[in-house]
Parts: sequence; C-alpha cells; structure tokens
Amino acid sequence: MLNFILIVTGILAGIVSTAAGLASLVSYPVLLVLGLPPVTANVTNTLGLLFTSVGAVASSQKELRGHMKSLKVMLPLTLLGSIAGAFLLFIIPEKTFAKIVPFFIFVAAILVLIPHHNHIDAGEIVEKRSTIKKMLTWLAIFLIGGYTGYFGAAGGVLMLSLLSWTSNDSFPEYNAQKNLALGLANVVAAVIYIGKTTVPWCYVVALGIGFLIGGFLGPRIVRHLPAQLLKVLIGIGALFLAGSLFMKVYGL
Repeated sequence: MLNFILIVTGILAGIVSTAAGLASLVSYPVLLVLGLPPVTANVTNTLGLLFTSVGAVASSQKELRGHMKSLKVMLPLTLLGSIAGAFLLFIIPEKTFAKIVPFFIFVAAILVLIPHHNHIDAGEIVEKRSTIKKMLTWLAIFLIGGYTGYFGAAGGVLMLSLLSWTSNDSFPEYNAQKNLALGLANVVAAVIYIGKTTVPWCYVVALGIGFLIGGFLGPRIVRHLPAQLLKVLIGIGALFLAGSLFMKVYGL
C-alpha cells in the first residue's frame, strides 16, 4: 500500500514539476504525512526529482531540438550556480535563508501572472540594452541554480518566471529547457545530500518510479494546453506555496 501511495504521489508530483515547477506542493507534504522527518522528506523528494528529469528530457526532444545554443549557456550557469549553492549550505544556516524564500516565490508568481510579450527591435540603443539584458539574464540563471542547489523549493517557478520575460521561445520550449537545467542542479543537490544524511531508499525507489512516469507525461500535457492557462495555474500555485512557506517560517 505504501509503495502504491508513493508511486501515485510521484506521478502527480512529476507532472506538476515538469509542467509548473511546483513538485513541492504535492510530494513533500505527502512524505511528511507518511511520517518522514522534514530533512529526510526533502532528501527523498530531491532524489525522486532526478527521475522526473530523466522522464521529462526523454519526452521533450521535440521542444529541445534547435535550442543547443541557449542550452550551452544555461546548463553551465545552472550547474555552477548549484555547486555554489551547495557549498553555501555549509556556510549559511538554512533557517536564515528560508526567511526570504517565500518572498522570492511570491515575486516569481507575480511575474508569471503579469502578461508579457517579448519582441525584437533594431537599433544601436536597443542592441546595448539587449547586451545588458543578456548579462542580467545569465546572472539570474546562475543565482537560480544556486537557489536550487541550496534550498530547492519552487526553483522551477523562479526559472519559468525568468524565461517568460527573457525568452522568445514558446512556453513548452522554455519549459523543457527549465526541466533539463534544473535537473542538473538537482543532481548536485542529491550528491551532497547522499553524503550528509541517511537515505530511505525504499521510499526513493517507489517515489522515483512515479516521478519518472509523471516527468514523461508532464511535457506532453504542456504541449496540448494553452500557455496562458498554464501560467495562471503556475502563478496561483506559487502564491499558495509562498503563503504556506511564509506561515511556516514566521509561525503565523
């Protein structure tokens, strides 16, 4: 029965993760209800997300095709950021960082919900602005990678929020790029966690099977749903997560 619950949870969380970057809304609370301590639940959830990335990448070949140039920039920046974030885990107390996380997620939710359409202009001034925008985008990708390597909750929403404002690709395309980039960040976090704590592998395997299935289904669902509807659902979900984390951290 336990394995069945974990597999079903993994499927739902995998779909939500690859489509919205909000696996924390589904799998983490269930793991707590099943009796795992918070740290162990976080480790189990992170390891399970690795299976999501495998399923998502396998299912997103169509969306990833032709984006190697942007991925060559995004993937190294995310990976380096996640490594830096993992090292910060040993320097900055998690409780200190956790106090500002709800605000990050809240801002990301608002940015996702605000209607925005990228357009391409010409001219020297626009070119200079484009260069500055590109550098700021690279910095933001690095910081989101660091955030994911350190804390992780709703890192996908932060990346989707950024890409919705900076990418000229369609939602399914930059969502697929997000899944691949943050999959790398989760690999780093998983390696660190395995070295730091005991892993309940029986939970990880069952949850991982569900995550793999959900990760495969998520991009296919995204492919057939209106982008604006998905953004609204992501924004609302992120607001809910920000509110719940705010109440948890500040004891409201």
